[in-house]
Parts: sequence; C-alpha cells; structure tokens
Amino acid sequence: MGQALCCIQVDQSTVAIKERFGKFDEVLQPGCHCLPWIFGSQIAGHLTLRLQQLDVRCETKTKDNVFVNVVASIQYRALSDKASDAFYKLSNTRSQIQAYVFDVIRASVPKLNLDAAFEQKNEIAKAVEDELEKAMSAYGYEIVQTLIVDIEPDEHVKRAMNEINAAARLRMAANEKAEAEKIIQIKRAEGEAESKYLSGLGIARQRQAIVDGLRDSVLGFSVNVPGTTAKDVMDMVLVTQYFDTMKEIGAASKSSAVFIPHGPGAVRDVASQIRDGLLQGSHQ
Repeated sequence: MGQALCCIQVDQSTVAIKERFGKFDEVLQPGCHCLPWIFGSQIAGHLTLRLQQLDVRCETKTKDNVFVNVVASIQYRALSDKASDAFYKLSNTRSQIQAYVFDVIRASVPKLNLDAAFEQKNEIAKAVEDELEKAMSAYGYEIVQTLIVDIEPDEHVKRAMNEINAAARLRMAANEKAEAEKIIQIKRAEGEAESKYLSGLGIARQRQAIVDGLRDSVLGFSVNVPGTTAKDVMDMVLVTQYFDTMKEIGAASKSSAVFIPHGPGAVRDVASQIRDGLLQGSHQ
C-alpha cells in the first residue's frame, strides 16, 4: 500500500539504499520517505546499523607444534555516512571478515609457544583488530571490538598439560612434607639432647648432694662421738641405707625379683662397693 502511494518506511537503526533507474541515488535514514517509482526510484535494499557479532574458529599450529583452535569474537557495524560503500562494495561481509581473521591468526600464533599464546591473547586480539580496522574501513564498516575468547588445544594435549601440572604440584607437596618432617626430626633431636643434658645435670647434682650430706653426717658424728673414725661412720650409714633399700624392695608390690647375697659378710662387701662408688663419683 505504501509503495502504491509512493511512500516507504525505514525502521530505526536501519538505512535504505535508494536507486533511480538502477543507479545509486541516496541513503534514506529512518522514517517515512516519498519514493516516486514512476520516475524510476526504487529501494535496492536495507542495511542495518546495529552492532553485529561474528564468532570465528580458526585452527592453527603453535611454535612448539601443537595444533589449537583459536576462537575470535568480532564485533562490528556499518557506518551511516558510508552506507553506500558497505552495501555495494562487499557481497558477503562475514566471509570477508573471517578471511582477515584467519590470515592474522595464522600469521601470529605460529610465532608463539603454546604457553605464550595463552599469555598473549590480548596481543593477538589487538593484531586482528588493527588489521580488520584498516581493511574494513574502506568498505564502510567499523570494528568495535575484537576478542580472543578461547584457545583450545587438542584433547590429548590438554590431558598431558593437566598431568604435568598435577605432577609438579605433587612434587611440591612432597618437598614441603619432607621439609616439615625434617624440621620435626631436628626439633625432636634438639629436645632430646636438651632433655638428656638437663637429666645429666640433675643426676650430677643429686649425687653431689648425697656426697655432701654423707660428708656432713660423718663429720658431725665423728665430732659428737669421740673415738670413732670417718670410716666407721661411713660403714654404719651405708649399712643403714642398705637395709632401707631392702625394706623398700620388699614393700613394693610390683618389684622385680632381685637376687643379692645377704649376711654380715655380704653387707660388708656391699658397703665397700657402695663406698668405693660414691668416693669415685665425688672425685669425678
């Protein structure tokens, strides 16, 4: 009905290409326009000005001979002031963009190792965007954004990378565990050494206290009881300690069996042995 009345409607974010007798005449902006078809005017087509996105998957090889699929996302749109170029100069815009993306990616990625390709995704995207911007501006298109959204190695390569990473982490964990056990053993050894040192000091002080007490007892007994010698007093003290020890052994319910000679002569021998041992300890 609109064409019968020589009027057409151009939607928002869209332009119409007007021709007269098959030749480009003008670009019609959104709104209502008069189109006198009786004078050879017609609409050759419409061109959207909306932002469009093209996802391109490109297979290529890295410098270390790993085949990867690089997925690039291209966001572009036609320029209103160059709508005639965008409409007439390209028959298949998406194929043209895809060709440029393939060219740049296959020229950039083979220069990088696989790890470097992951690290330099932004640099690859910038190279693609610069090349597309330079090429597509002549055709009336603007490249708004270029993203490298994914780099997909072969499934076997990904599995190998995961195994390498897992092995490295296990090795690190083993080293940390070994280091912790080493520290524990060192600290335990230091603690045992300190404990033995303190135990030795305690035993030495105990023996010294026993010797000092016996010496004081012998000297005091010799002074208070005339006619006795230090040896007599020492023998009496040792015999007393001998009987105290026998009493404690007999009173303990869980004592092990101890076989020692018993009698007056045995007591004298034990006293001599104890006295000799104590005297040697005091001299040391």
